[in-house]
Amino acid sequence: MARDSVIRHREVRRRSVPAEYYDALPDDMDPVLRRVYAARQVRPGELETALSCLLPVRSLGGLDPAVGLLCAARSGGASVLVVGDYDADGATASALMVDTLRRFGFPRVDYLVPNRFQFGYGLSPAIAELAAARGAALLVTVDNGVNSFDGVKRAQELGMRVLVTDHHLPGCLVPPADAIVNPNLQGDGFASKALCGVGVVFYLMAALARELDLRGQLPYESARGILQAGLDLVALGTVADLVPLDHNNRILVAEGLRRLRSGRGRAGIVALFRVAGRNPTAAHAADFGFAIAPRLNAAGRLTDMSLGVECLLAEDPGRAARLAAELDSLNSQRRELQSRMTEEAERHLRALSASLDAGRVAPASCLFDPAWHEGIVGLVASRIRERTGRPAIAFARSEGRDVIKGSARSVPGVHVRDALALVAARGEVEGLEFGGHAMAAGVRIPMAGLERFTAAFSAAISVQLALAEPDDILWTDGPLDPDQCSVEMADRLQLASPWGQAFPEPLFHNRFEIVDRVVLKGSHLRLVLTHEHGGEPIEAIAFNETRELPGHAGLVYRLGVNDFGGRRRRQLVVEHVQPE
Repeated sequence: MARDSVIRHREVRRRSVPAEYYDALPDDMDPVLRRVYAARQVRPGELETALSCLLPVRSLGGLDPAVGLLCAARSGGASVLVVGDYDADGATASALMVDTLRRFGFPRVDYLVPNRFQFGYGLSPAIAELAAARGAALLVTVDNGVNSFDGVKRAQELGMRVLVTDHHLPGCLVPPADAIVNPNLQGDGFASKALCGVGVVFYLMAALARELDLRGQLPYESARGILQAGLDLVALGTVADLVPLDHNNRILVAEGLRRLRSGRGRAGIVALFRVAGRNPTAAHAADFGFAIAPRLNAAGRLTDMSLGVECLLAEDPGRAARLAAELDSLNSQRRELQSRMTEEAERHLRALSASLDAGRVAPASCLFDPAWHEGIVGLVASRIRERTGRPAIAFARSEGRDVIKGSARSVPGVHVRDALALVAARGEVEGLEFGGHAMAAGVRIPMAGLERFTAAFSAAISVQLALAEPDDILWTDGPLDPDQCSVEMADRLQLASPWGQAFPEPLFHNRFEIVDRVVLKGSHLRLVLTHEHGGEPIEAIAFNETRELPGHAGLVYRLGVNDFGGRRRRQLVVEHVQPE
């Protein structure tokens, strides 16, 4: 996208390091790591990421009736149908539920991931009818269902019992399911509201394992090994769904990464690592977010997420490799389609910006193109959000020519679902349907109401922006000395991971002399730098950057390691070039 007036400038600021957190951490901790942890308000008890430090399983509400339903299905040989969602969290949650129940001795377990283009999101009455046609006695939702009032009711009318597992925010009414497990239900005292869909399934399976042991139906030692084998799925879904990495989620991600690094990852995830050109035995959380999740999500965006679930369930490495290759091919198609749509979105945005004052950014962007693919609009909205620093919605045609469906992406401090709820409460747009959470939401409106919706949504966002911290601030962890820009420090920071949403990977800020620059593949810069305080030259890479840079510049960077060619050497990954 052209660097024009719609793109906000970034102000670089250093994170504060509260003394109460810094002083509480061990005195012998590396000083850089100590200040990084303190800036994220980590307490000594949160340094450990062993599975034993997880929040107690029974502290999650709704587990007793849910476990009762599952045990009755197992004892009676009833058919269990898992209804999933079409993103990476939904796919991993579906795979974890299906695989674990089968290994726990459930005789009849199958799954269904609704085709998003035919059935939309969640448990609808039409999906309930499909489940009944497949002979399901117990219908279990994963990563959806808490707002599926009509679908749950229809399933029960058709004779099924319904167990809802979800993590999304409920509406004013919850469906009349036989049991609901969701840490975000009103009154649930579970301490981690950031648990994602696959995390909820993991807790439910852990509670089920205890109950089966108490009933003498499955020794807990056997069940524990089955639970631990699913932690790579939990880690992948947690990172992919961009939920905050609080202490509980960091434990789940760290345990999953440990399984992969030790060579115990499941065949499907290992195959996805290989088609992505990544090494599973050196896996990092960022690999899940930037390499594995996009390939998994490509199935749900373009065709059917059942392909992704089958890959995750595959036990034979050869079959897993074939399915991963299909997902990789779909992801290539997705990238090409996304690139075209993003270019079109940028043209729309530049046209909108022509009417703005110089340097001013609209409160929100609502863009529609009749040629856009509804499976990619969320990615387009994310790209526009990144460029403008403001919430964005990208719309595509849905359900014929009269309805459009959009994906919204927000910025920190602006709750996009609340903004949509305000628009709905004011009754300014007829036929508005929406759902989601703070940072992302789905919207469906009549095409004729787009202009009215855009005005109403922008007004609702303006209310929140007036109270939110500006998103044009780039927070860093301060400078590194020349001797701290080392392979050893990069390794130390990596071992302190997992980093991710709401627990950001450390960024540092120094001035450098730019000794040499080479453009790679027409879109990236390879740099050779000299630190402002001396030392040996340092390699650096600046992705998606080809501008001429001054001889000296302030750089915001991540400290990494380049091991190309078998020789490990330090490398800075430049995230931002600070103007003179």
